[in-house]
Amino acid sequence: MDVARMREARLPFGRFRFSSFRALAAGAVLAAVAGLAGCSSSDELPYEERPVEQIYNTAMDHMEAGRYLPATKEFDEVERQHPYSEWARRSMLMNAYANYKVNKYNEAILSAQRFISLHPSNRDVPYAYYLIGLSYYEQISDVGRDQRMTENALAAFTELVRRFPQSEYARDARLKIDLTHDHLAGKEMEIGRYYLNRRDYVAAINRFRIVIEKYQTTTHTPEALQRLTEAYLSLGVTAEAQTAAAILGYNFPGSDWYEDGYALLANQGLEPVENKDSWISRAWKTVF
Repeated sequence: MDVARMREARLPFGRFRFSSFRALAAGAVLAAVAGLAGCSSSDELPYEERPVEQIYNTAMDHMEAGRYLPATKEFDEVERQHPYSEWARRSMLMNAYANYKVNKYNEAILSAQRFISLHPSNRDVPYAYYLIGLSYYEQISDVGRDQRMTENALAAFTELVRRFPQSEYARDARLKIDLTHDHLAGKEMEIGRYYLNRRDYVAAINRFRIVIEKYQTTTHTPEALQRLTEAYLSLGVTAEAQTAAAILGYNFPGSDWYEDGYALLANQGLEPVENKDSWISRAWKTVF
């Protein structure tokens, strides 16, 4: 799957419109709590005690102007100077979003995770999970590389859908779950084809089996069934080859993959016949 295609759906900001976070009470000053925000770093602003609404408004001004990096520093400053304020909680999540916008994905993930840890019952927790998932999702590489980011994105989106199935972010999370499954299946297919070309048929079958058992609803399923037909025929396990081709023909009758699988069987005087006791048949029935 083309990574660019996976990234077409962009972040819906929903009710996190910048205007909704503007400070409404002018002149309200909260006491700064020094020393509780951790050690200073080169990324922090020089310490200058300011009212919380002033710092927060400055951060939001940066956000509205698309200056996300300066915004992250101001949001950090809200937490540093006013860690127990309502604005610190809001800054934590807005900071995650701002870091996401400038591709500082690790920082975005850490801020969102911290928000979930400190405010597990907050109504914005689904959004935090969504930001975590997106931050991993944007780092997905092609199937030729390590797929740890794909797996992390899948885990975050799955947790979001499991815990908050009715949230406004669940629908997009479900779509991205399907895309991550397709990507992971593509990785298994790539490895399986590599083994098949090397005539390591057992290793190839194990990879194609993963696609059938775990990623059966992806676009790679027809090819996986055809490759199983080919690999089993090469091993002389005709009953399994016939079963793979039979299921392929029943579910994808007009596909090129079925034509290829049927031709492989015909060359050996065989036809597609399903063996109900085959693992392929049992795995298919668990989904369909």
